[in-house]
Amino acid sequence: MRGLRSFLFLLLAAAGLGAYIYFVESKRQPSSEPEAKAKVFTGVESDKIEEISVAVKDGDKTTLRKSGDGWQIVQPAQMAADQTEASSIATNLSTLEVQHVVDENAGDLKEFGLAEPRAEIAFRLAGAKEPQRLLIGNKTATNSDLYAKLPAEKRVILVPGYLESTFVRSTFDLRDKSALKFEREKADRIELTSGKTTIRIRKDGNEWMLAEPIQARGDFGAVEGLLGQLSSAQMKKIVSAQPSATELKKFGLESPAITARVGAGSAQATLAVGGDAGENTLYARDLARPAVFTVDSTLATELKKGAADLRRKEVFEFRPFNAKRVEFLRNGQTVAFEKVENKDPKTPTDKWVQTAPAKKDVDTAKTDSMLSAFSNLRAESFADSAAGTGLDTPALTVTVRYDDGKKEERVTFGLKGDNVHASRPGEPGAARISRTDYDSAIKALDALK
Repeated sequence: MRGLRSFLFLLLAAAGLGAYIYFVESKRQPSSEPEAKAKVFTGVESDKIEEISVAVKDGDKTTLRKSGDGWQIVQPAQMAADQTEASSIATNLSTLEVQHVVDENAGDLKEFGLAEPRAEIAFRLAGAKEPQRLLIGNKTATNSDLYAKLPAEKRVILVPGYLESTFVRSTFDLRDKSALKFEREKADRIELTSGKTTIRIRKDGNEWMLAEPIQARGDFGAVEGLLGQLSSAQMKKIVSAQPSATELKKFGLESPAITARVGAGSAQATLAVGGDAGENTLYARDLARPAVFTVDSTLATELKKGAADLRRKEVFEFRPFNAKRVEFLRNGQTVAFEKVENKDPKTPTDKWVQTAPAKKDVDTAKTDSMLSAFSNLRAESFADSAAGTGLDTPALTVTVRYDDGKKEERVTFGLKGDNVHASRPGEPGAARISRTDYDSAIKALDALK
């Protein structure tokens, strides 16, 4: 009985508690959704902004004007604008929200850094005569927000602190900082001069070819990487807007240490790199513009690459999937393999057969492995001459037809001690390749016997 009474007591208590909670909750007002934050500038669309002026506290004032689909700096001088920076200002002005109203009727603006604003942003919409303005002050103690106000209002508001790097910008910040201007996708030739060495590279269809000091296949990735370095190189700072002859000599630009020329059809862009400017930078100049600026010193490392660095390292052009016939001449004997198209719909995979010295089927998987081993051979370095490489008495000559038999290439291998060298017709010197990789390829070939 005692247990039953305890159970009934707990049951009644739970029922009472539930009724109380229901009563209290039923009287509570439903929670309201957080109010949407007010826009600082209502009815402003970023694509309707056609002029922006940024005046910072140190007196640097920049005016940008929309020209076509882009932005142009018109003051303090005509120059190309950084499109990302300009668009970011326009976008953030159109979406800017009031995070909090600090004071509806602020008297002393000094405490907010607004008596002498750090920046004043003015912008004009298309069709409007007068610009709208925003004053930017100090950051809050937590650095999470910025004090701001409209010149015609007394209230001080907070806007997001991360916008400091968008609104507080100098002319240099807002200008196009490309060290060299050219259309990368149209580039068809490159010339690098460092000291007495000149390297010339030209585009042949979709491939890059070295033209000087040697004629050889160019390394597509290395050449494109070089172009990428040139097209993305940025000015660190402007040293002299209108350098004198004396200054050019001082900066090492009278006789540049490095000159890089990029051609695109009839157009040509030239970057001259001079002496050390300190802080891991070098003096430089785009010869189409008068200003001298600094660039990161790592750019010089790229521009000083030798012909061997820009030469194609792959010994073969073919790949196992596009090879049609491969022939090996070794020790006076020729061994040849051909890919045979399999027309049986039940087993649609093509197969390889040996055609010389005798015709027979071979293991297709092993043949593919052998082809992979040869096609993956790469030059570790290059010798200027084939003398002393063993290429005068070849250990192996490989001839491959590929791309449905439309193309053919021949590579000769020479052995001298532990060294292996390869050569291709029409290319100078010889490529030194790994003995281990060569032996692995030979082993894969012998596995087909």
